[in-house]
Amino acid sequence: MATTTASLQWHRVLGADELPEGRVTTVTAGHLSLALTHVEGAYAALDNHCPHQGGPLGEGSIENGLLRCPWHGFDYCPLTGQSPGAFGDKVRTHPVELRGDGIYIGVDPEAAHQRTVSDVMCDTLVAWGVRHVFGMVGHSNLGMADAIRRRVQAGEMTYIGIRHEGAAAFAASAYGKLTGRPAACLTIAGPGATNLLTGMWDAKVDRAPVLALTGQVQTSVLGVHNFQEVDLRAAFEAVADWSQTVLPGSPHAELVSLACKQAILRQGVAHLVLPDEVQTIAAGEGVKAGGPDGRVPDAEIAPPAAALDDAITRIAAAKRPVIIAGHGARFAMDDVVALAERTGAPVITTFKAKGQIADDHPLAGGVLGRSGTPVASWVMNEADLLVVLGASFSNHTGIYRGHPIVQVDLDPLQLGKFHMVDVPVWGEVGVTARAILAALDPDLPEHRADQAADLAARWAIWRAEKRSRRGDDRGHGVASASIFDSLSRLTPPDTVIAVDVGNNTYSFGRYFECQPGQRVLMSGYLGSIGFGYPAAIGAWAATGGDVPVLCVTGDGGFGQYMGELLTAVKYDMNITHVLLNNGQLGKISKEQQAGRWDVWETALHNPDFSEYARVCGALGIRVTAAGELDDAIARAFAHDGPALVEVVTDPELI
Repeated sequence: MATTTASLQWHRVLGADELPEGRVTTVTAGHLSLALTHVEGAYAALDNHCPHQGGPLGEGSIENGLLRCPWHGFDYCPLTGQSPGAFGDKVRTHPVELRGDGIYIGVDPEAAHQRTVSDVMCDTLVAWGVRHVFGMVGHSNLGMADAIRRRVQAGEMTYIGIRHEGAAAFAASAYGKLTGRPAACLTIAGPGATNLLTGMWDAKVDRAPVLALTGQVQTSVLGVHNFQEVDLRAAFEAVADWSQTVLPGSPHAELVSLACKQAILRQGVAHLVLPDEVQTIAAGEGVKAGGPDGRVPDAEIAPPAAALDDAITRIAAAKRPVIIAGHGARFAMDDVVALAERTGAPVITTFKAKGQIADDHPLAGGVLGRSGTPVASWVMNEADLLVVLGASFSNHTGIYRGHPIVQVDLDPLQLGKFHMVDVPVWGEVGVTARAILAALDPDLPEHRADQAADLAARWAIWRAEKRSRRGDDRGHGVASASIFDSLSRLTPPDTVIAVDVGNNTYSFGRYFECQPGQRVLMSGYLGSIGFGYPAAIGAWAATGGDVPVLCVTGDGGFGQYMGELLTAVKYDMNITHVLLNNGQLGKISKEQQAGRWDVWETALHNPDFSEYARVCGALGIRVTAAGELDDAIARAFAHDGPALVEVVTDPELI
């Protein structure tokens, strides 16, 4: 056994009687993993890596007086580390002392941390304002994970370890939609990386900035079908606006700067592939992190004068102008509302933009389209000019193309994308709205209709209809109108609301009335079931846990990522989850019925979700009658930590 010296650092690894005679186990001394053996009354500590294939000797066994590697059966003396016979292989040993309070191992002092390329890349992420990473630590991203750990310990980042990489992608997408800034996802190579793809597509089509940091196998085995090797550049080619592999000689800080710049300016996905061994390469003396200074232009682009003048002329002449606000206007709603109030124009929104104007505003007209209200449809049908701000004309928006249209968008490719519009205006929505406002007469012209009065009358009709639906009860569960009536009254004004896909989403769009300050997150163009709960995690991270977060899902959507409730419990996330349990994929059942198909394979076998929440460590409440809703929802919002309210619903009363 090696001689002890005063320079060694001693670590207590086990109690004196914890390792039986004739056994081996794995222990840790500082950051060093060791195989501790107990043979013939003596203890020995060996490096935990077999010299041949790196097998963990601490997971081996003592057979015929020799320590056998668990991977390929090679033997070593359990006290000296020497191979038997003529073999010259030897495992390094470390001093062991049996003291009164346990077994101690002496190891050489750890060298000071040497800055790596992963440190440079993480410092660059911080400089670009990337504050949150969602992911799963694994064998092919350990170098980057360790660099992230240092930034977390320095208070410059937060890390949320999820249970499935798909949840990390949805959380990052929701974060980008809410803030306009990128968060990062960290995964291993192969299946960890490919699990991101659905959430990355959600971010791409909904214009949310996201960074994907995917581990990769070592460069020496790329292209030879190594374990967990996937061509990640090819896998992400269609979804990422920018994708690069980080190599030993790459300009590491610059690649991260370009990734951040692409994600921010294109509002999409940027992807870095991180081969295993590259992550731990020494950074080199004087290597600096990158940053955004001088790299990002001002995005507040003013529209061309001719297009602006044409828009102003048409708005001033219209008798019943209507503003349609899309998701692209979400950061400019103060200017949009100011323009509406100057012109007396109602503001109706696409479904993805629900909540961007509070439903109690005198000029709010609700949501258009399949998940919308009859108020919005009536307002649009009566219009003589549509001013479309930051919205597309996809088939789900419900925007009528037959009216004269002024369309404003920062992305010129969105202008007249599906058909001709009368006035395409290329400019940032807020800048353009302010320019129009400044040019209009401060007084409403005499020819302008009193649309606020019309709105009040239409809302009165729709709210009476909603009250009548709250009383529906077929004895098969609670009606959706009752659920969203309670939520409309009890959800705090500043809540971020993450909504999943399914019948719960349609009911939310129709019945829930947004209050000032509430913001809504959904999987818009992709319409991916399972988005809701991971998105709530992203919202919690984005708001720092300082505002309430409400998640609304169905049983089908939550079933896809129900393991993430454990993530919420682990990090003590204040997420209130209202789960509408109708025992089926209700939206698909409706589509089968509408298409005159047999209703087939849409029934779900569910647990008691409220009990599941309690087993996970969250508050769980089950509601089976409308009269129980208010108390349950109030208790959930008052609870400090994750809460789940399971409501048994009638699939026909949506």
